Amino acid sequence: METNINVIYASENYYVVEYPAQHGYELVDKRSSRGTYFQGDVAERFMKSLREAAGGEASDASIERIDDFLGSFDVLLNLPVVVH
Repeated sequence: METNINVIYASENYYVVEYPAQHGYELVDKRSSRGTYFQGDVAERFMKSLREAAGGEASDASIERIDDFLGSFDVLLNLPVVVH
């Protein structure tokens, strides 16, 4: 089974990876090597909030602003990253 993934955000601190076939997103904190996975309605709300934090389609958002937003999910990053 082939799994397509898309890295939709990458900074010095975080990755956000989309899994289109599963309708899910993975958030990885590079510093702690921990992550979490959102799927279904939660994934949709996560992406909506991420887009809002980034300022929509025509964004002038800084990496710091987006990383601050992603940092608000640190409490959910409970899965160790084994292979990435």
